[in-house]
Amino acid sequence: MRTLKVALIGCGVVGLRRTKIFGKKFNLVACADKFINSKKKFIKNKNILLTKKWQDILEIKDLDAVFVATYHSDQGKIIEKFVKKNIHVFCEKPGCNSLSTAKRLLKLSKIKKNVRIKIGFNHRYHPGIILAKNILKKNSLGKILYLRAVYGHGGRKNYHKEWRFNKKLSGGGELIDKGSHLIDLSRFFLGDLIVHSSFLKNYFWKSNLEDNCFFSLKNNKNNLSFLHSSSTEWKNKFIFEIFCKYGKIEINGLGKSYGNEKLIIYKMSKNMGIPKKKIKIFSELESNRSWQIEVDNFYASIIKKKNCEPNITDVYKNLKIINDLYKK
Repeated sequence: MRTLKVALIGCGVVGLRRTKIFGKKFNLVACADKFINSKKKFIKNKNILLTKKWQDILEIKDLDAVFVATYHSDQGKIIEKFVKKNIHVFCEKPGCNSLSTAKRLLKLSKIKKNVRIKIGFNHRYHPGIILAKNILKKNSLGKILYLRAVYGHGGRKNYHKEWRFNKKLSGGGELIDKGSHLIDLSRFFLGDLIVHSSFLKNYFWKSNLEDNCFFSLKNNKNNLSFLHSSSTEWKNKFIFEIFCKYGKIEINGLGKSYGNEKLIIYKMSKNMGIPKKKIKIFSELESNRSWQIEVDNFYASIIKKKNCEPNITDVYKNLKIINDLYKK
């Protein structure tokens, strides 16, 4: 097995979590973070380069890839700099914070075809989503009619003072945060989508950015996705429902504070009435494995020289929808 030489930019909870599952596939040689001194105790390997400036990572010789877990405002410029140096990039969602940046990255990715750019829309790799995709391929429930989803939590004390409610750092409020996950999953199941309707509102947190998003998207076949993303849910909740001609798939929970992840199939009988019901409950270990599958996929795409998903095309399409929602 070839071990790839990598660096981490952004040593927060998510970035450091990625490094814990590198195994023999990736060798971490450097970490960059504006607050690196406070992060040192979480970085076990004391022999790696620690720096406050991510630009220092560009000077490392023979670097294969970089993992990016920074503010949304920094993601685009970091991706651009490393891709231009032919260094593969794994970046946490949304990939950048503006449509204009996404356009520029999309153009660059077409020029640098041999450089892999993977975006961490982790929910695509959850066991419930993967199983739902496989069930739909078998066509036992018929074609998809529409989707409905809710993704919410209640934030923390002074949540409105955190970077997610700072437009310069995040690019928006609740819509670009958890809303981008719902948009990405909707596109994952329905293909290209456009905005049908929207209502974005700040109900609770003292911010000029939205803390709740109610919106719907549709494709060219008029399949609708009705979505609600919230930071006033109070009890963490994730539910994703796929309504089909002969039944429904419901994915409920993400593990941990969202509750055990489970998939429920409701299969309509010939005489209608109460549908048959099957439940698959996933362990915490199975839900957490989504992180490992993502990283393994990124590694395989580099070694096998194949495109990875989600990628910059997905960043652009997701941000096009987000941009149109904000315009509305």
